[in-house]
Amino acid sequence: MKKWIIGSIVGAIIVFAWQACSWMFLDLHKAEHRYTPAQDQIMSTLNAANLEEGTYVMPNFPSTATREEQEKVWKDNGGKPWATVFYGKAASADMTTPMIWGFVIDLLLVILLISILVRGGLPSFIGIFTGAIAVGVFSFLWGPYMMHNWYQVPWSSIIGHLYDAIGAWGLCGLWLGWWLRRPVNP
Repeated sequence: MKKWIIGSIVGAIIVFAWQACSWMFLDLHKAEHRYTPAQDQIMSTLNAANLEEGTYVMPNFPSTATREEQEKVWKDNGGKPWATVFYGKAASADMTTPMIWGFVIDLLLVILLISILVRGGLPSFIGIFTGAIAVGVFSFLWGPYMMHNWYQVPWSSIIGHLYDAIGAWGLCGLWLGWWLRRPVNP
């Protein structure tokens, strides 16, 4: 149990540190938050629309649209520009709560990873390492890549997540492979 606790805490620190470096220092996600000089005009238009907080895909159709109306929107807008907008009513520069929750989620993910990896006995170092990378790649394919696939999100906007999946979970897998396979001192 001590190995699980220490392994999980250090593993979460590794994943969290990778995320911090990825977003703040390495800027692997820069294509996800590009700047436009038209931002004031765009924000003014969005604010004037009195939107609810949420994600908007445009062009789109109301939820009450018939199948024929949906098909007309798709046909009329094929080959034309489109956008996805994440709209919030109040920006916040406070990163304390997101960072705390980020670490708690990383800790939970590493605990779950360990519980998956040790089912049926402790795998080899390579088994732990490749299992950790597999979990990272699985999460990338299920999340960001599906956005690329279904919504044609540009590859440049999701490549940082692939680096994160391999980098963070690869480093965590190296740690866990060493830590969990280490002999216990009596």
